[in-house]
Amino acid sequence: MSVAGELFLEFALLSFVAFGGATALLPEMHRVVVDNHHWLDDTTFTHLYAIAQAAPGPNVLVVTLIGWEVAGLAGALAATLAMCLPMSILIYLLIDRWESFSGKRWQQAVSLGVAPLAVGLVFSGATLIATSASLGWAAWLLLAATVVANLRTKLHPLWFIAVGAVLGLLGLV
Repeated sequence: MSVAGELFLEFALLSFVAFGGATALLPEMHRVVVDNHHWLDDTTFTHLYAIAQAAPGPNVLVVTLIGWEVAGLAGALAATLAMCLPMSILIYLLIDRWESFSGKRWQQAVSLGVAPLAVGLVFSGATLIATSASLGWAAWLLLAATVVANLRTKLHPLWFIAVGAVLGLLGLV
């Protein structure tokens, strides 16, 4: 099977557990792409994620970039379609049935259970990126200060990004 075909199969399977979007799947994507298949190394994976987050658009862009890096245009198309198409088709086929169960206790339990699952998956992705970035003590200090300032002030998050960018340009983090 071609690499693009393998990418399609791997990302199609991942699409079924994408609660919280593609960012929530980062640890599993990392395991598949870096650890299992050795298509990318840690640094390249982290750089592709950073590029995807810096670019405007949906967070699924990271999948397209991984596919492009691994197998060119065919890989980009295969990975993107695999991440979007299977679950979209499943949701399309099941949405009418899901609505018919509205008000049922098990349906409410599933709906309530998905939110903490998504938060946990997103947090695990953030942890993976933070550890892959090999942050020094100054970066961890900036992170802590940003969290505290964000919780205690009403400043727009872009100010925190600007401070981080200036400190990075000065070589302090």
